[in-house]
Amino acid sequence: MDASVALMILSAVVVYLVWFKFIARSLNGPRVWPLLGSLPGLIENSNCMHEWIADNLRACGGTYQTCIAAIPFLARKQGLVTVTCDPKNLEHILKGRFDNYPKGPFWQAVFHDLLGDGIFNSDGDTWLFQRKTAALEFTTRTLRQAMSRWVNRAIKQRFWPILETAQLQGKPVEFQDLLLRLTFDNICGLTFGKDPQTASPGLPENGFATAFDRATEATLQRFILPEIIWKLKKWLGLGMEVKLSQSLDHMDKFLSEIIHTRKLELLSRHQGEIPHDDLLSRFMKKKESYSDEFLRHVALNFILAGRDTTSVALCWFFWLVSQNSRVEEKIITEITTVLMETRGTDTSKWVNEPLVFEEVDRLIYLKAALSETLRLYPSVPQDSKHVIADDVLPNGTFVPAGSNVTYSIYSAGRMKFIWGDDCLEFKPERWLSEDGKKFEPKDSYRFVTFNAGPRICLGKDLAYLQMKSIAAAVLLHHRLTVAAGHRVEQKMSLTLFMKYGLCMDVHPRNLKPVPEKMHKADDEEVYV
Repeated sequence: MDASVALMILSAVVVYLVWFKFIARSLNGPRVWPLLGSLPGLIENSNCMHEWIADNLRACGGTYQTCIAAIPFLARKQGLVTVTCDPKNLEHILKGRFDNYPKGPFWQAVFHDLLGDGIFNSDGDTWLFQRKTAALEFTTRTLRQAMSRWVNRAIKQRFWPILETAQLQGKPVEFQDLLLRLTFDNICGLTFGKDPQTASPGLPENGFATAFDRATEATLQRFILPEIIWKLKKWLGLGMEVKLSQSLDHMDKFLSEIIHTRKLELLSRHQGEIPHDDLLSRFMKKKESYSDEFLRHVALNFILAGRDTTSVALCWFFWLVSQNSRVEEKIITEITTVLMETRGTDTSKWVNEPLVFEEVDRLIYLKAALSETLRLYPSVPQDSKHVIADDVLPNGTFVPAGSNVTYSIYSAGRMKFIWGDDCLEFKPERWLSEDGKKFEPKDSYRFVTFNAGPRICLGKDLAYLQMKSIAAAVLLHHRLTVAAGHRVEQKMSLTLFMKYGLCMDVHPRNLKPVPEKMHKADDEEVYV
């Protein structure tokens, strides 16, 4: 090698190392390596990433910066990631400077084939138009009542028979799969009025459900690969991109048939007929003329948002309750207290029908327990935003244009400076008033599970309604315990699934002593 070339290479290495030392000093997060940035740490902790991020945030006071590519001109732009769980920073990002922190081009490119320009994959005017349209529907009581009907139908005709059979046979139930099926049937019914029946006895396969699962799996794989790689695979028709294309074709045909049929039904509906109350029909009845493509994307966006998040939350809830008998007893006491008032003391009348909308609405402690579950195990553990223009966060962190901000929802629920010294305890009482009679919501920038600011979740009330209905239906009939030898671990995904599912043994719940026990407690209270 020529001496001058060697000297140039050596000089370049020295200049790079000097630059790297300078850039590394400006970053306060996990260790940064030359060229690779913080990627070695991410890979090493890939099986416990959310806990690793939470540990880093604790050490840095709630916010840190790192780079995933320690390369000049990239390290302070596309390669720079600001990670935070500080409520003041979250309010600034999600509300104060909302327009400066969109989802960004990377997120939209990954999800575009599946979700198009739907509400969960769009920014700016496109998002605002859909948000306003959807908000009008989600605030109606009739939509919540429609959800209640779909959920109760599924509980009575599918969920209860499956659990009862498992109890009689002494076989464990894989709750994660079962709940995914149940919530999928419910959200499809609510979204476009058609029941795919995936949670029917025998748990049959359904073409649309299978295509939806494959499409989401293939889409999530794009997050792992560099954009140029998955785009090349798409162009060449390789790997998961083939499955994605085939699945999208299947879903488009399925939804197109539903839309076509619904249009004909709406045109030919006679006076006195019961109108469709699903979301798709509500959009189609509006004065605006929406394209079939737009309507398909509306449906897919709401199905994606409403299935995994609710089922995952219920899995963590049932696991936590099975580990906390005190909480379980208080939930049962609350449910039976409501049922004594609405259905009398005959316990057989408590269990022959699922709780109706008005009964579910009164379950305050159950809502607190579900909220506490979502605080510790949020269905979506983190989210990211793209930075449009240079900005300074409330804690003083400078974020340059072109970089990205990740806010850790998982960490926000586990910080002492946000929730106190008992932040890691499962304690539903923290959501109740001092007398325990009222549910007290927390600041949405401390409890970010349902997002916050202009993008706060429209389906929040529907999610609580479905979760409370299913939780009450299960716990009123059965006592659950984790199956012997089953491991409960987090799966590293965009949604906080359990890595090995949730296998639980199903035991009968004896309610006969409850009325007498409650009357005795009331008498003692009067006596005191």
